[in-house]
Amino acid sequence: MAAPYQNPIAPGRSWYEETVERPRYPRLDGDLTVDVLIVGGGFTGLSAALHLARAGVDVAVVEAHRFGDGASGRNGGQMGTGQRLWPGEIEEAYGFERSKALFDLAEEAKAHLFDFIAANDLDVDLRHGQLSIAHKQSYLDEYREQVETLHTRYGYTHVSYMEADETAERLGSTRFFGGIRDTGTGHVNPLKLVVGTARLAAASGAKLFEETRIGAPKRTKGRIVAETGHGRISAERVLYAVNAYGPGLDRAIDAHVMPINSFIGATEPLGDSTSVLPGGEACDDSRFVVRYFRKSVDGRLLFGGREAYTSAAGDISRHISKQITEIYPHLRDIRITHAWGGSVGITMERLPFVRTLEPGITTIGGFSGHGVMLANFAGRLYAERVAGNRDRLAEFEALKIPAFPGGRRMRAPLLFLAMTWFSLRDRF
Repeated sequence: MAAPYQNPIAPGRSWYEETVERPRYPRLDGDLTVDVLIVGGGFTGLSAALHLARAGVDVAVVEAHRFGDGASGRNGGQMGTGQRLWPGEIEEAYGFERSKALFDLAEEAKAHLFDFIAANDLDVDLRHGQLSIAHKQSYLDEYREQVETLHTRYGYTHVSYMEADETAERLGSTRFFGGIRDTGTGHVNPLKLVVGTARLAAASGAKLFEETRIGAPKRTKGRIVAETGHGRISAERVLYAVNAYGPGLDRAIDAHVMPINSFIGATEPLGDSTSVLPGGEACDDSRFVVRYFRKSVDGRLLFGGREAYTSAAGDISRHISKQITEIYPHLRDIRITHAWGGSVGITMERLPFVRTLEPGITTIGGFSGHGVMLANFAGRLYAERVAGNRDRLAEFEALKIPAFPGGRRMRAPLLFLAMTWFSLRDRF
């Protein structure tokens, strides 16, 4: 019997892996010729492959590990509304017209995901609602303004402002001062979504390969050729859909998308602790180093509360238990059954990084913690571009995403210093 697969790229076995059986896909042995080669088997890559295959394009996906081993299969599962930044923040940089277009595009991404789940009868534990809560009283005016802005300027009426008493009732904790309730969004089991999308892509004719690494593609006789160590792949186009897991593939990706480590814990089922998020919403707080949590369908608290900017994770369970107890003191003795981590791809502007690196080679990533909704839709938009239908991906490609300062050697140390400062600011 083969040895059990050990995830080589992230610490800890996630609770999600207990909830769904992942089919194995073969390693690519030998040569392959396709129209489009996709590197990366997460939300973006699998969604692009599915929509390309349905459009009659010959497409292959290669994943260095297993589908779902990266952030797509290990994240908090929250969808959110709009882009990663609030509309007012985007307006300051791009003006109202562009901000509204980006908001509408994100809302279409949300509708796409809801429709995709329903149309394909995917069991992904979809639940509705999200609470965004303020851990400092000084933030409340900004939260009120955001609700007003979304109602009057962006036409989004699914949000309402919560005073402290309503926040405490919906959260099951008096730790926060107020917040926003959003009934127009939701949360899912992300690994189930990865597995379901991969199955649909394979059934539609996409060629899927796991545990297949590629070397840097080169142009040969008008085509793009990549070596795998067991053969070569020839394609007309290449999509890098690697997000945080692409260091070394291309200098532009390295400069603009920075991996940071994020950690999640799953408690044992809470049982009679029904006061914790009794409405079943997901939750995120106002810290720069955000804490995000929700209840699973079997009543566990899934809590993501610690980000690290170095490779040293330490004792994940201990840190997460401490943060849970700060919000829910009565859960002080609750047992954490699973604790895991992974890398999230962030950009300087917290907006996606989409670029044509050279003719025929595109990269999509840097979703900055907002990828459940946006990454899936970005894959569809890439397929639209290739098929020549329309080019809404250009909305993301036009974003002004600066490179991280410091060059290759100093980029990570400078990010660590900046994030340490923001973490201290959150605390004090």
